[in-house]
Amino acid sequence: MIASQLAILEQGLSYLTHISEEDYTAIISPNFISSAGAHMRHIIDHYQAIITGLEMNLIDYDIRERGCEFESCPRRAIEKLNEISNWIQTLTSNQLRQSITLATEVSIHNKNRQKVQTSVARELVFAGSHAVHHYAMIAQISYAQKNSQPQLFGLAPATATFLRQTGQQNNLKQQSCC
Repeated sequence: MIASQLAILEQGLSYLTHISEEDYTAIISPNFISSAGAHMRHIIDHYQAIITGLEMNLIDYDIRERGCEFESCPRRAIEKLNEISNWIQTLTSNQLRQSITLATEVSIHNKNRQKVQTSVARELVFAGSHAVHHYAMIAQISYAQKNSQPQLFGLAPATATFLRQTGQQNNLKQQSCC
C-alpha cells in the first residue's frame, strides 16, 4: 500500500515538474470551471486531512485551503507532495490499521454532516483513488492546453489491469481516464 501511494504521488510530482505556472493556474472556459492547480490543491487537501486526522483522531475532508499557494505555484505543490510522501513512508502497520472517525458533509441541499468509523489505510486508498481521478481531470485540462502528459497520468489501476488482461497494453501510453 505504501509503495502504491508513493507511485500515485510521483505521478503528480512528474506532472508538476513539467508544467508552467501560467498553464497550472489557467481556467480553460467553458469546458472547465477550475484550474489544474485547483485540482492539485484539492488532492493535497485530502492527504493533509488524513495527516491532520491521525493527529486529531478525526479526518475531515471538508477542511480545504482554497486559494492557497499550492493552487497557484507548482513549486510549492511539489514541496508539499514531497512532504506528504515523506509522511507516508513513516507510517507503521499499527497506524495504517488504526480506527479513526471520518466526518464529511453528504448533501448539497442542506448542511448534513455525517461521521463514520474507518481506518487510516482505507482513507489512504480513497485519497489515492481520488488523486488519480483528479489527475485524469488535470490531463484533460492539459490536453486542452496542447501539453503532453507523463505516461499513465490519470489512469486508474483497474483500467491498466483491464488493458493488460485484454492485450491492449499498447493503449496504456495513450489512455488518460477512468
